[in-house]
Amino acid sequence: MTITRSQEHTNMTTEDTPGTELMLVGGDWIAAADDRWIDVESPRDGSIIGRVPRGSTTEVEQAVSAAATAYKSWSTLPPRERGEAIRLIAAAVEPEIERIARLASLENGNALRTQSRGEARFVVDCFRYFGGLAQEAKGETIPLNPGVLDYTRREPLGVVGAIVPWNAPLMLSTLKISPALVAGNTMVLKVAEDAPLAVLALARICQKFLPAGVLNVVSGYGEEAGEALINHPGVAKLSFTGSTAVGRRVMQAGAERITPVSLELGGKSPQIVFPDADADWVARGVMAGMRFFRQGQSCTAGSRVFVHERIYDSFVARLVESLRTVTVGDPLDESSDIGALVSATQYQRVCNYIEDGMNQDGAQLALGGLPPSEGPLAEGYYVEPTVFTGVDNTWRIASEEIFGPVVCVIPWRDEADVVRMANDTHYGLAGFVWTNDLGAGLRTAHALEAGWVQVNQGGGQVLGQSYGGFKQSGIGREFSLEGMLESYTARKHVSVGLGNN
Repeated sequence: MTITRSQEHTNMTTEDTPGTELMLVGGDWIAAADDRWIDVESPRDGSIIGRVPRGSTTEVEQAVSAAATAYKSWSTLPPRERGEAIRLIAAAVEPEIERIARLASLENGNALRTQSRGEARFVVDCFRYFGGLAQEAKGETIPLNPGVLDYTRREPLGVVGAIVPWNAPLMLSTLKISPALVAGNTMVLKVAEDAPLAVLALARICQKFLPAGVLNVVSGYGEEAGEALINHPGVAKLSFTGSTAVGRRVMQAGAERITPVSLELGGKSPQIVFPDADADWVARGVMAGMRFFRQGQSCTAGSRVFVHERIYDSFVARLVESLRTVTVGDPLDESSDIGALVSATQYQRVCNYIEDGMNQDGAQLALGGLPPSEGPLAEGYYVEPTVFTGVDNTWRIASEEIFGPVVCVIPWRDEADVVRMANDTHYGLAGFVWTNDLGAGLRTAHALEAGWVQVNQGGGQVLGQSYGGFKQSGIGREFSLEGMLESYTARKHVSVGLGNN
C-alpha cells in the first residue's frame, strides 16, 4: 500500500482557502444574529480553511418563514417552468465542477480523483434528471361510478425541512433539493457543520435561477439549528440522511406533529462470496462494495464479508493483495485513491473500533491496524484499509456501523446459515452477492433483508433506481421518479358529479 502526501501542499490554490461563508435565507446571505461562527477544519492536515455561521432558532425561523412565503407562488408555477429552472442550475454547475469538487475534498477528505469529481458531476446529472421529470407528477382517472368523474392529482406538500450529513454532502443535498423543488415544494436545508462549504457554494449557483425563499440553506449544529428545524410547526415534511440514532430523533419530532418523514439511515451491509467466486475481479468488486475509496464512510459499505470456508484463505489473500495496490494520501493529490476521515471525532471513533477488534480473542489483522503516529499520514486523519479475520458476527466490529475503512471477513459453510448471519442485524440498507451461479445469486438476493442488493457488482447508486432501506436503515425512497412522488407529493382524490344521477 502506498502512502503519499503532497510536498508543502503543492496542490493548494487560492480557491482552496475559501474563508468566511454565509447562510442563504430568503434570497439574502446572512450571518447568525448573535454573530457566532463555526470553524471548518480540513481533515487533510487539521488546518482551519474557513468558517460558517452558527445558525440557531432565529435563523431557522427566518428561513421557514421565507420558504412559506415563496411556496405560495412557486407551487402554482407551471411544472414545466420549475423543471426549466432546475435544468438551468445543472448547466450553470457544469463549468464549476472542478472548483466545487476541490472544495468538497478539502473539507471532508474524500479523494478528488476517485470521489469528489464524480460527486460534483452527479450534481449536474441529478438536476438534469429531476428537471426532466417536472411534468411526470401525474394523476389517474378512476372508473368508480358512471355518474361521477373520479380522478387523482399529485400536489406538493409545502416547506420541506432537509438535513444532510458530511460524507457526500453535494450528492445528498442535490438528491433532496432537485426533486423537492421540481415537485413544487420549497426547502430549508441544514448542512453538516463538518462539511458545509461545497453545499453553500452550490447554493450560490442555485440562487441565480430560483425566486427568493424557494431554497434556503442554514449552517449550524444539529442540537441547535437541526432541532429548531425538525420541531418547527411550519415544516410540512422532514427529509433526513444520517445516522440511525439521529434518525430516531427526527422521526420522533415528526410523530409529535404527524409530519411525514423520509429517512435514509445507517447500514452494516453484508457481502456474500460463494465458493465459485474466488477470483481477482471479485476481490476488486468486494473492495469497491466496501466503499474503501470513500474511507468506508458510506451507509451502503459492505463491511461484513462472508466468504465460503472452501476459498476463505485464498480469497482473503486476493483481497489483501488488491488493497495493497491503493494509495492513501492527500485528498487533493491526483495520485491518491483514498483520502482522510472527515474529523478528529470520526478518526478517534474508527481508531477505537480498530483497537477493540485487536483486543478480541481470536481476531487477526490481515491488513492495516491503528494509524501511524509519525510519517506522511500523521498530520491528518488518515486510516489505512483494515481487514480483520477470525471475527464472530456478533462482535462490535462486525455488528456496529463503524463508518471507516474497516472490514471483517467471516467464513461460512451452509447457504441458509450465511443468509441468517447476513440478516442478523437491525440494519437493512444494502447487500452484495458474488457468484457465477445465477440461481444462487438470485435466491440469495431475494432472501437478504435489504432495500438494495447487487449481484456481481459493487457500484454506487444510479439515478432512476428506487433506493432506500429496510428495517432501521430508513423509510422512503430516493434517486427516482417514484422517490420524488412518494417523498415530496401527496395524492388528492377529486370526485365530480356529472349531473345525471
